[in-house]
Amino acid sequence: MNNDLLYQIALTLVPGIGDVLGKKLITYCGSAEAVFQEKKTLLKKIPRIGEFIASSVVQSNCFERAEQEINFIEKFQIQPICFTDEKYPKRLKECNDAPVLLYYKGTADLNHKKFLAVVGTRMPSDYGKNMCENIVREMNDVLIISGLAYGIDSISHRTAVEGGLYTIGVLGHGLDTIYPSTNRVLAEKMLQRGGLLTEYISKTIPERENFPRRNRIVAGMADAVLVIESGIKGGSLITANIANSYNRDVFALPGKTIDSKSAGCNYLIRTNKAALVENAEQIKEWMQWNDTLKKEPPIQRKLFLNLTPDETLLMNILEESGTCSIDHLINHSKLSPSRASAALLNMEFEGILKSLPGKMYCLL
Repeated sequence: MNNDLLYQIALTLVPGIGDVLGKKLITYCGSAEAVFQEKKTLLKKIPRIGEFIASSVVQSNCFERAEQEINFIEKFQIQPICFTDEKYPKRLKECNDAPVLLYYKGTADLNHKKFLAVVGTRMPSDYGKNMCENIVREMNDVLIISGLAYGIDSISHRTAVEGGLYTIGVLGHGLDTIYPSTNRVLAEKMLQRGGLLTEYISKTIPERENFPRRNRIVAGMADAVLVIESGIKGGSLITANIANSYNRDVFALPGKTIDSKSAGCNYLIRTNKAALVENAEQIKEWMQWNDTLKKEPPIQRKLFLNLTPDETLLMNILEESGTCSIDHLINHSKLSPSRASAALLNMEFEGILKSLPGKMYCLL
């Protein structure tokens, strides 16, 4: 029995402990096991951990259920990934409300170089279907992530599988089932070149409230989110708004002003919450994913620069990661937000980098 995993699963089952507090407890105590071994009086001293949470941890009886989950994981060869693990999706880890623990089955790298989330209505028009297929088909070497739901989700996954791209489905339930059941064959194909990911333990049924919640994982793992078709309300707009809060790029496909299926996309474009795109090439150009674009070798840039230590640190991160958010730069450089912002501003004045929408940066 894996004791670390046992305590990690148990912690996610304690009433009142969500993603933020769960990660805080592990960070303060050093491990999930240490959380359960800590005295109640000391737990209460941790910021935002009051009487109720401390009592819930001390009185927890979640270990039997956690043992059952470990048996399920081992039987079906599922990978549990804690936020402290090296394999945890790095993009998602930057998000404050990222899950403490993920359950993954598949072959794709959760830290693939390029991630595009594709979302949209469950009842797309022929226009939406065709545009989704055309755009995904042209996304060379880009991992497609979506929610395995009816409509645009399924079309994007299926097109990726048929085109030889990696694709990951984020589920709103445990890995012991597939919802909708009509996607079972598609899900099996995705396991061969992609995977299925969830924060929910087995026997978690696909309840209505789970799906908006899982959208934060779709948005958090992506470099950019593409909304194909959407009404003025719904899960796609939730995903787009979450992506904006994470400083991710958001794209939307425009539609007729009288078409209710395009009302959400038109709204995102009109309110500057998404960039208007018409094809895959525009997305690749915006994201600098077009391999035909030649970049100046970094070594030539360094020969003529007189950088401060902070600027050198930030440039090294940008050279390694490519286009990335200010949150990514702050987290990896360990600089304070004010120092990082000052260095980035000076580098922009010097023509070393440029700022992009959504507080993103790339080297020139």
